[in-house]
Amino acid sequence: MTEIELIEKCQRNDRRAQRVLYEKYSGKMFAVCRRYVKSTENAEEVMIEGFCKVFKKMDMYSGKGSFEGWIRRIIINEALMFIRKKYRFSEHADITEMPVRATTVNVEDQLAAQDILNLLEKLPTGYRTVFSLYVIEGYKHREIAEMLGISINTSKSQLILAKRKLKVLVEEAYKMGSR
Repeated sequence: MTEIELIEKCQRNDRRAQRVLYEKYSGKMFAVCRRYVKSTENAEEVMIEGFCKVFKKMDMYSGKGSFEGWIRRIIINEALMFIRKKYRFSEHADITEMPVRATTVNVEDQLAAQDILNLLEKLPTGYRTVFSLYVIEGYKHREIAEMLGISINTSKSQLILAKRKLKVLVEEAYKMGSR
């Protein structure tokens, strides 16, 4: 079955097609959820809620752009709604007093992708969320601020603090690996 046929069947609420779509994309979307939500159980909950919205809104997919990207956007929005309900983004630092130093450890050369995801899990929710939205998903600070209901400066400071914390975590992981 082609992707177009799959979409059309899902738009007609075909349960088998919905299952195929879920099985095709659930692994990738779960990984997206885990970048935002620490616990496996909560990430699964977010993913399931997200897929429910995908199936309810199938008729809204216009066929323009990537279908996987459309699903990803819904899943990310669901994760952000979960985070907004559970956490507050009150950690804020004045970014003028926090210079960014160059990292001496090359992350890509020293750590595997799973190691990086494990390090992201160690970040506080605000840091991890802004870092994922900015670095991984490619959103601008203005967009992040609107999505999370925070100021642009809070988004920027969360990113700076996330990078700082990741730098420390990477250096610690590198030291542990070189022993």
